[in-house]
Amino acid sequence: MTNSPLVVSAQYLSEHLDDPQIVIVDCRFALSDPKLGHQQYLLSHIPGAHYLDLNQDLSAPVGRHGGRHPLPDANQLAEKLVGIGVDFQQTLVVAYDDSRFAFAARLWWLLRYLGHNNVALLDGGWTAWQSQGYPVTDVLPTPQQGHFVPQLRSNWVVNIEVVKALKDLPEVALVDSRERDRYLGKQEPIDPIAGHIPGAINYPWQEVTNPQGFVLPNLEQQQRWADIESKTEVIVYCGSGVTACVNLFSLELAGIHAGKLYAGSWSDWCSYLQ
Repeated sequence: MTNSPLVVSAQYLSEHLDDPQIVIVDCRFALSDPKLGHQQYLLSHIPGAHYLDLNQDLSAPVGRHGGRHPLPDANQLAEKLVGIGVDFQQTLVVAYDDSRFAFAARLWWLLRYLGHNNVALLDGGWTAWQSQGYPVTDVLPTPQQGHFVPQLRSNWVVNIEVVKALKDLPEVALVDSRERDRYLGKQEPIDPIAGHIPGAINYPWQEVTNPQGFVLPNLEQQQRWADIESKTEVIVYCGSGVTACVNLFSLELAGIHAGKLYAGSWSDWCSYLQ
């Protein structure tokens, strides 16, 4: 994969580890073991990388409604970005995980939602970095001081009322990003109710990368979305608004800029069905 504004290779990152205009963020996480990602980071990470936690940093506390991973408070997230040296609209933030972008894409989307476009994902993630023999460390980076004043793109997010109002309009596509068996309701390992939002079409987030976590070429991303490229609005959801960001990343690669996130996703939707 050649480097682009949205994706960087391990080789590129290895050649820019000392670049003061680049901040690296480790986003490794496991839904089944929320502490595992940080433990793995403490053991070994890309030199200079900071760690941001899905639950603690990239989400707000869970309520009765709003889903399992509500969006974090913009100002609180901005403070954390300042503390790792991010300068608004200047620093290139490179995010990685070991889960085919499942968690790194959440940070990618959040930064853009806060108005910071200069963010990319590490192609192949931690696995590619390790397998290609690039350096790793257990040394924690020193705190930095950035400058970050968010300019929120609030129209990039929709809630359940907007989804209900728009989902059946012919010019709108409602995309379910979960694996097909969850979409079909054949299994539901996390949420209390199985199934999908009526009218949603299924584009599993795992289709954005190959099994090794390398992003598929832009042409394949465009072909993937060919059936909905004419829609004026694409509302994307998953279980809790996390892996949906991988599909929003794919839409950007395909040149489709109409994507919006239903942040509460299925976990919010089904909270009203109980």
